Amino acid sequence: MSSADPLEDAVRASKAPAIARAAAVLRLLGKRGSPMGVQAIARELGLVPSTCLYVLRALVAEELVAFDPDTKRYALDAGVLTLARAWLKRDQFNDLAQGPLDRIAREFGLTTLGVQIFGLDHIIVTAMSQSSQNFQLSTQIGSRFPALVSATGRCIAAFCDQDIADLRPRFDSLRWDEAPSWADWCAQVCEARETGVAVDAGHYISGVTVVAAPVWKNGADATGAPSHALVAIGIGAALRGELEGLKQALAGAARSLSEQLAG
Repeated sequence: MSSADPLEDAVRASKAPAIARAAAVLRLLGKRGSPMGVQAIARELGLVPSTCLYVLRALVAEELVAFDPDTKRYALDAGVLTLARAWLKRDQFNDLAQGPLDRIAREFGLTTLGVQIFGLDHIIVTAMSQSSQNFQLSTQIGSRFPALVSATGRCIAAFCDQDIADLRPRFDSLRWDEAPSWADWCAQVCEARETGVAVDAGHYISGVTVVAAPVWKNGADATGAPSHALVAIGIGAALRGELEGLKQALAGAARSLSEQLAG
């Protein structure tokens, strides 16, 4: 039986619980963006303070977390940047995706994202582009979202190796501004499987349209779950007349990118 605490579940399932706790601390410090004390970190993550302090001291020793002796607070350190830079250098998706993201953002006047998919667990934003429009919707590189939420989630569900009925518990746990019905969501998942593109029209964020197209690192004809996705985010009213063109542009870019990754 799963507990109400995701970290407790992760630690229980992990063969290396100390690593699971350390990863949770790093994610929390990155999400907050400001230094935190050990008590606040322990409370947020549901850790025993002495255990939390042990993890923090180990991360400080590895230069992944910095400790300010004056404020007694912890923050991410430069060692995290070193790891991120090494990953970005070897990740071909970001280099290949940036051009199409820039082009689509500029052509349609919106924000585009490249995301990496981690199964049915979550997605992480790894690339982003914005147009020169005054009003922009944005997120940050490294932002993490539940896998099945919004348009990207429909793409993941469309090509995952599980029966769609088995996804109902995950769907019920998602947070939406205006949640679609289960029947509507399933129909949209089927449509994404047929067309190679999915749309969330104001369900995830009210008034905001999100379009996503899956990318496979083994080529556009690959079977199985996609490895990445290209995502476009814009104000729904502004996109209404251009939605079909945007869907075609995003799906075409995703197919081309899949072929480049395979080649």
